[in-house]
Amino acid sequence: MATAEATLEDSPKKRSKKPLLIGLILALALGGGGFYATFSGLILAGDAEHAEEEKLPGPLSGIAFVPLETIVVSLGPDSASEHLRFTAQLEVTDVAQADVATLAPRILDVVNSYLRAIDTESIEDPQAMARLRAQMLRRIQVVTGEGRVRDLLITEFVLN
Repeated sequence: MATAEATLEDSPKKRSKKPLLIGLILALALGGGGFYATFSGLILAGDAEHAEEEKLPGPLSGIAFVPLETIVVSLGPDSASEHLRFTAQLEVTDVAQADVATLAPRILDVVNSYLRAIDTESIEDPQAMARLRAQMLRRIQVVTGEGRVRDLLITEFVLN
């Protein structure tokens, strides 16, 4: 029996699972508490409100739009279409709106002359719209003077 007692004393004792269970419960409680504090705004609430205020745009000021009359340009006999219908608006600084509106007939003349002078292939090419727009905008800015017209917004460009 001495050998039986010796083997019992040599075998390791089972460890208690109590510390592991307490650690797991504490981790869940702290994780849940942290989630609640963040979700309810107890933590980092001031920074979130400040970030939302920065994202809001300021009042829109300093711009105005001047509509241009519709231009109908007849295309040549080698074109697949007969006519181009073109309508646009000019984005201008609000202080220059009256000046640009006064120059509208001259602007229409420049745009009409440009659209009649370019090749019909350029007009019919769908990828050429950006180039056409840039060319017309530059000509309009020359007529109106620098700093008055910001952009040319093409609202209708129809080939029929």
